[in-house]
Amino acid sequence: MSMNGNNPQKNLSSSPFGNAGMVPPPMPGNPAFSQAQLSAGFQAQYQLSQAQALAQAQSKAQAQAQAQAQAHAQLQAHLQAQGLSLNQAHNAGFGTLGSSSPSMSTPGSASAKRILQRPPMRPPGVPMMNTMSPLRTMELTAAARRKKQKLPEKQLQDRVAAILPESALYTQLLEFEARVDAALAKKKVDIQEALKNPPCVQKTLRIYVFNTFANQIKTIPQKPNAEPPTWTLKIIGRILEDGVDPDQPGFVQRTSPLYPKFSSFFKRVTISLDQRLYPDNHIIIWEHARSPTPNEGFEVKRKGDKEFTVNIRLEMNYVPEKFKLSSALMEVLGIEVDTRPRIIAAIWHYVKARKLQSPNDPTSFNCDAQLHKVFGEEKVKFTMVPLKISQHLSPPPPIHLEHKVKLSGNSPVGNVCYDVLVDLPFPIQRELSALLSNAEKSKEIETCDEAICAAIRKIHEHRRRRAFFLGFSQSPVEFINALIESQSLDVKLVAGEASRSSEKERRSDFFNQPW
Repeated sequence: MSMNGNNPQKNLSSSPFGNAGMVPPPMPGNPAFSQAQLSAGFQAQYQLSQAQALAQAQSKAQAQAQAQAQAHAQLQAHLQAQGLSLNQAHNAGFGTLGSSSPSMSTPGSASAKRILQRPPMRPPGVPMMNTMSPLRTMELTAAARRKKQKLPEKQLQDRVAAILPESALYTQLLEFEARVDAALAKKKVDIQEALKNPPCVQKTLRIYVFNTFANQIKTIPQKPNAEPPTWTLKIIGRILEDGVDPDQPGFVQRTSPLYPKFSSFFKRVTISLDQRLYPDNHIIIWEHARSPTPNEGFEVKRKGDKEFTVNIRLEMNYVPEKFKLSSALMEVLGIEVDTRPRIIAAIWHYVKARKLQSPNDPTSFNCDAQLHKVFGEEKVKFTMVPLKISQHLSPPPPIHLEHKVKLSGNSPVGNVCYDVLVDLPFPIQRELSALLSNAEKSKEIETCDEAICAAIRKIHEHRRRRAFFLGFSQSPVEFINALIESQSLDVKLVAGEASRSSEKERRSDFFNQPW
């Protein structure tokens, strides 16, 4: 059948019944797609046997030959429609339709069939998906292998358990492990919740303020080229242990490693010197946010030979944050400084102790005379308490200390100390944090799990081999026939012919079926 130049020949299905032949249609423009692509794809994913590899090579060669023959027939039909033969087109220098390609001469035969080097141009009105060259075989690259995931499944199959009676003990151990993991997970959650609001114990922080001096004129006669007189102010502190007096003679107390260092208890430290003596830098400020590294104390060193008074302002660093109560709220609760959750809990206990909760509306309470001074209302909802007490809370007042810098007498000078109550976390809190962050045990468990999964994979592999040989020993003929039939289906699947059975199509019963 002749064709015009704008309507190339279509590749029809080889099935006698069209779609009823169960043949997968090839990709438009590439007749070799169904066999070449599937064979390349399966080869990249599966390891083939010798028979399967031979069948694949034969099907691939047949597909290429068929593709070349069909392409040549298409070109010859197109040239015949224009009144040219294949040899005339080659001699005239015509390559593909409407385009010129270099003529490739073959030694020894000028009239031999040549394969096109460039695909035909797309005729007008034909969509882009149909312009794929029939001669260009699609290059398929093996799909990137996904990262092999660890098998979390450690259960033995029922078929394996039936062969191994000892597997009942392993199943019991798995059930026990699941209960232990559930208990550990629950305890970890409890520990994490406890660490968010750690229980604290109150200890006494004793603060020591003193100064030293050197090269003072009053104590050392002035010499030529002598170093200038200096003084050093020091602020240090210690946590007092129960039953131990750190101020007894001959006793030197060292800070326990379980306790935070001295600077951790303060948010800001401000030291004010005499502005008349030190007009340039008479205020020294240390902030915890700028210097988070903890240290054992503070030290200020200056030049000078005149005595004066230093003002020290210490702002405590409460964790969690504490607030100072107003006089009205302090009169109700009897608390001076505390955290916001404890203040709200104290209000609830006050309402419960005096039975002020509203019987008609349990979400609110009635205010007595003292609570009316705090909230200014007759009835307050519990959800509004955190918002209403904010105006009665303020930052706690800082600690003010004074020290007179003396430049004569014994060095160091000063025997004044101040005691402050601070909240310290229980020593077990650090151990709990270390327990949660310890990853060595989990790594050891993961190693054991990998070994168990590897052993289970070996058991499954041995079970498959045992089933293979057991089936062969029971009925060799039926087993071999079933094996050959299974492998033939695999070969057809690799070759792209899994949906067609040539053996059934040879018989007349296949065409006499009702469909």
